[in-house]
Amino acid sequence: MDTHLAVFKGRQIRRTLHKNEWWFSVTDIVEALTDTRNATDYIKKIRLRDKELAKGWGQIVTPLSMETSGGRQKINCANTEGVFRIIQSVPSPKAEPFKRWLAKVGYERVQEIEDPELGTKRTRALYKAKGYSEDWIEKRMRGIAIREELTDEWKKREVKEKKEYEILTAEIAKAAFGITPSTHKNIKGLKRENLRDHMTDLELIFSMLGEAATTEITRVADAKGFSESKNAAQKGGAVAGKARKDLEKKTGKKVVSAENYLTQAEGLKRVERKK
Repeated sequence: MDTHLAVFKGRQIRRTLHKNEWWFSVTDIVEALTDTRNATDYIKKIRLRDKELAKGWGQIVTPLSMETSGGRQKINCANTEGVFRIIQSVPSPKAEPFKRWLAKVGYERVQEIEDPELGTKRTRALYKAKGYSEDWIEKRMRGIAIREELTDEWKKREVKEKKEYEILTAEIAKAAFGITPSTHKNIKGLKRENLRDHMTDLELIFSMLGEAATTEITRVADAKGFSESKNAAQKGGAVAGKARKDLEKKTGKKVVSAENYLTQAEGLKRVERKK
């Protein structure tokens, strides 16, 4: 596992990938928030004050190999959720902005549960702030709705585990695009980024077609369980795959592209500036 540095409140925080997510040095986080010279002792005091944190410490913190002044050693690390939990227990003025932010996020999530439309509006606003056009956002939001309809259908049909969802989604993608999602990400030069957030208009359209077709086939076939749902996923993806091949034959262009919508948009902006 390679150790990388992240910037947190102007301080460098060691981090490493573990179980496909970032884990951060707990001592680095505490030092950044408190300016303490003895983070280990400070953490002990935090755990003494916060009994619940101490009780769940073994689930929150995991020793991982990282670079230190004395070479690579095992040091306590936490993922993003764990870091936020630890921050809640830090009695430092520097931690207050994060605590307020966490409270705000929590309040917004409660609002979204009461009124799901608020969540949709926030998602649209986030995409717009990142530079996506209204047309792209509309397709992306429609794709999210189609995806939710499909996963709801899977839930009804005893497809429960996250891993099974991932396999079924990959089956649709393989049939629709002729490649796995991981290969698709590699073509675009992505690592941990969300593939769909970097799809072109056409890629989004064929993703939607594959998942919408899978939902319909699943219902008509009255698929039950993972095995039958997988068969329906392959058939649904094949519907999109056939349409993709027909388009590629008529245009002479591949649908799967190394570009993503944002790079295309940036290219258009440069052209406009030259004009």
